[in-house]
Amino acid sequence: MTLRIEKAADRYKTIIRLSGRLQSEHLEELKMQVASEQSPVAMDLEGVTLVDVEVVRFLNACEKSGVELLHCRPYIREWMSRENAGE
Repeated sequence: MTLRIEKAADRYKTIIRLSGRLQSEHLEELKMQVASEQSPVAMDLEGVTLVDVEVVRFLNACEKSGVELLHCRPYIREWMSRENAGE
């Protein structure tokens, strides 16, 4: 399974829904999607089944810059915490 990206927007927020395997090869596209938005961005990770270390670092950077992470799986959240502790 590859990655699927869907956007939904209202007047207050843009939600980028991700499903499938989110890997480092998808990061450039995802960065462009986030950067192109004028409104606050949230990423819905409910459908994400697999990530790699570069994605975890990207998600940490997104969260630090104000992107809200929705439905983040516990194993991804734990990995993010470990990466932050190692900085």
